[in-house]
Amino acid sequence: MSTLFVNGKLYTPDRIIENGRMLVGAAGQIEAIGGPELEAGQDVRVTDLRGLTVLPGFIDVHMHGGNGFNVMDGTYESLDGISRFHAAHGTTSFLATTTTSAKDATVKALRCAAEAKSRGVGGAELLGVHLEGPFISEKRRGAQKKEHIRLPNPEELEEYIGASNDTIRLVTLAPEVEGGLAAVEQLAALGITVSIGHSDATFEQVAKAVERGANHTTHHFNGMSPLHHREPGVAGAGLTMSGLTTELIADGIHVHPAVVKLLFDVKSPWNVCMITDAISCAGLPDGEYGNVVMTNGQVVLKDGSSLAGSSLTTLQALKNVMAFTGYPLERILPSLTLVPARQIKVQERKGSLEAGKDADFLIVDHELQLQSTYVKGAEVTGSR
Repeated sequence: MSTLFVNGKLYTPDRIIENGRMLVGAAGQIEAIGGPELEAGQDVRVTDLRGLTVLPGFIDVHMHGGNGFNVMDGTYESLDGISRFHAAHGTTSFLATTTTSAKDATVKALRCAAEAKSRGVGGAELLGVHLEGPFISEKRRGAQKKEHIRLPNPEELEEYIGASNDTIRLVTLAPEVEGGLAAVEQLAALGITVSIGHSDATFEQVAKAVERGANHTTHHFNGMSPLHHREPGVAGAGLTMSGLTTELIADGIHVHPAVVKLLFDVKSPWNVCMITDAISCAGLPDGEYGNVVMTNGQVVLKDGSSLAGSSLTTLQALKNVMAFTGYPLERILPSLTLVPARQIKVQERKGSLEAGKDADFLIVDHELQLQSTYVKGAEVTGSR
């Protein structure tokens, strides 16, 4: 049965509709959006939103886990748990993100993600895989394991693509290492988004990678050569090159609030892709979890040598950026919706409240407290 949502404040790509209406078909797509003039036909269920706000669902292209579950567990149960946890915090679709690991562990995780994508998970939709490493810079590895870092080669990349059943949508690598530029070309030719990350590349080396098809940076300012006035590095390249979209962990820990505002001011929200980089302890109490320690939400390696992912959620990231930049909600929304959709090439069906797209949306109150999460027209979590 189709559902007509009425009396909501709808955030569409070009306007905010007060007292808006949205018709969601039985197949889970948005059929129509409008004002009070949009009427329900026969056999249509009506849901009164009572003035609540409807936002397009958030897309997280860089997420490792949450609520005790890790992508590298290589189990359906973990991916389903990750999906449900993040759906309860604003995410309606995501990429299962790997870490630099032994080859057999990576293959196992990729096969599991492909199976879970085909089978379906119970919360946020699994759109595919983000392969973060192992083809990265040892110097800029951060929390990635040194012993598993390898040089890129075509055969290993092909094995990973095959294990994922062609569901890899994004790859983080260091283009300056031996074989790096060839890997950029190989992946770009297959339509896979190439992100420069965990990289010590110079500005010129980044430019060469962009010429060959790279168009994204991984958790900008973190795990990369920093901005210097005589060598802009990856950080400076991301700020100044129009061909690069920059990921951002907006927890106020990975990037200072003033620099968050700088990035948005320089790049505009249309070239900032907000992510969580959440790991398995996101959503859990402070404490020790394997080789990391979480204190007041900040996650670091036990030896204190590096940050190790985050405990951030997408909805909290939105609130943080609003506070850090002073930008209104509608200006920031693309960085969590249409930009990630564009970067992984799902913008035809994800990222906005528009007729013909999947009915992925959030219902929030005036304080941006989540009331319900819908994925393809089905309520997957809610408190209303």
